[in-house]
Amino acid sequence: MGERPAGHGKLKPNLPQPEPRDMGTRLTLVGQGEKAQRVHDLVKAPANTPESRRRQASWDASRPATVYTTPEMLPDGTPCSAATVILRTKGCHWWWSSGCTFCGYFNDTRDDVTEEDLHAQWDWSATKLNGFADVKMVKVYTSGSLLEDREIPVGFQERVLRECAEQGLHLIVESRTEQLTEEKLAWATSFNDDFTVAIGLEAYDDEVLRFHVNKGFSVRSYDRAVANLKQAGLRVKAYLMFKPPFMSEADALDHIVDWIAAIAEDADEISINPMNIQGGTVIDRLHRARQYRPPWLWSLVEMIRRAHPIVHPEGGVNGDPDQISRLIVHPTAGGRVRGSHNCGTCDADVVAAIERYAVSGDLLEFDGLSCECETRWAADLDLERALPVPLGLAPSRRAPAAERLRAP
Repeated sequence: MGERPAGHGKLKPNLPQPEPRDMGTRLTLVGQGEKAQRVHDLVKAPANTPESRRRQASWDASRPATVYTTPEMLPDGTPCSAATVILRTKGCHWWWSSGCTFCGYFNDTRDDVTEEDLHAQWDWSATKLNGFADVKMVKVYTSGSLLEDREIPVGFQERVLRECAEQGLHLIVESRTEQLTEEKLAWATSFNDDFTVAIGLEAYDDEVLRFHVNKGFSVRSYDRAVANLKQAGLRVKAYLMFKPPFMSEADALDHIVDWIAAIAEDADEISINPMNIQGGTVIDRLHRARQYRPPWLWSLVEMIRRAHPIVHPEGGVNGDPDQISRLIVHPTAGGRVRGSHNCGTCDADVVAAIERYAVSGDLLEFDGLSCECETRWAADLDLERALPVPLGLAPSRRAPAAERLRAP
């Protein structure tokens, strides 16, 4: 080997030495010398304000957050009345350690809810709904996962599972993927062997799950959970999000149709959740800064038209033999500025048609829908596809023209 050149690999003594770098200061993507904020801190900060703490302490731990009934459809296609019971709990364990960018369920939680409180909430709900005698389905939501032992005591889990089975009520519960192990599902099905587990998948895309949603699990984790549910003989309901943060409307429309196609074969129901702005969340901050707008209602209609051939390859309706999966769309806060909305004139009619489709699965629900703002919606999407704007244009749909042209 040749001799190493003199001075190579070390500073020459006669050259000026660089200033030592302060290792306590990390470089950030934007800014100079400022420590980057973690998504965890952005998510948790609103919940830790004195006002939020006072509000949480004001909730009655022995009463559920809300109880109501809605028209629904049993797994065999039979129309029925369904009870929704949203329990007041400690919240989601993922939110304790990090949290999703869009979820404001922490607003309805209390840190000190006990097992006795949960039993009292269940008793109160049953009393209000005549012992569930007038419904055939019960949806139990906990601002987290019913089957998560760290959130919900095992004794209360068993009671809900057992009582719904004994009363012949079809039960729907929500869960993250990590709870849906073979062992946990074997335990649950020993009390109730015919219920539905709804998973907040949000996106069938690891990049979106990590960087847009901060979901805390992967597509692979979802696939494994679905396989376990199928093996246990349970039904699968998957939630997908329309227009997650940091995504344009045009991209959201294209992506969600692909996600529906990817999961339709294994999901008995696919519920599309159009983004709505929940207080104290990261998406709430973006919305206030005019850097995000909830979806157009027209985008939801277009999504349904594109996705219908995926879930009904022969053009059928819900309950027909060609049905692969049931597609459900419920625009929370539909027609309002913080939910999916159009110009304000046609919103009620479009929301009503979308809600009817969720039950019927019939594209004829959209026949005759029209409004002048549909042309503007189509132009917005064309412009987003033509310009390199990954966050979208997000113009206001209801402000005066001069206001819409102003920068944030």
